Amino acid sequence: MAEAERIIGTPDTPDADRDGQDRDIEDRDLRDRDGREPADGTEAEAERPRGRRRIAVLFAVAAFAYLLDLVSKMIVVAKLEHHEPIEVVGDWLRFEAIRNAGAAFGFGEAFTVIFTVIAAAVIVVIFRLARKLYSLPWAIALGLLLGGALGNLTDRIFRSPGVFEGAVVDFIAPKHFAVFNLADSAIVCGGVLIVLLSFRGLDPDGTVHKD
Repeated sequence: MAEAERIIGTPDTPDADRDGQDRDIEDRDLRDRDGREPADGTEAEAERPRGRRRIAVLFAVAAFAYLLDLVSKMIVVAKLEHHEPIEVVGDWLRFEAIRNAGAAFGFGEAFTVIFTVIAAAVIVVIFRLARKLYSLPWAIALGLLLGGALGNLTDRIFRSPGVFEGAVVDFIAPKHFAVFNLADSAIVCGGVLIVLLSFRGLDPDGTVHKD
């Protein structure tokens, strides 16, 4: 029997060939759709350290933005509050300590608790997005948002008049513009970066989509 198979040859298996062709087509479709090679076991293992590095960048940016905002507010409260404003660039830019119970740039002072809840929700959403983060620009953008949100949320919780109703310390006062702080700046920069990334079609997981 074995001698006959050697002479005649093993017959083809159409089902196996068809399965192989189907897998090839699926792989090509995946490459065309995502712009990336399909991830086998080895590639999936390689993706994990890259994802962890992006998460590390997110939290490093967030920590830097948060600490910079926190230190600046401590200096403003200690050295500038109840004192005359400091002119930085004539009357075009000055430092002036102001307590703001509203949102960024002084809007909505009657909704302090609502803005506190929104800030907390933004932080939760960023933590959830971090689990599937593989894009460095997105890590920087989300880090800025997280650091800024934590900075202002700290004021909401720990400053007077009370928990979740605290007034945020603002001190950067350009001429003909609202007074703001470094946390507000981080939030705006992170938001602008996210808009630009979205226009370019770059998703947090590193894939590029085309509308």
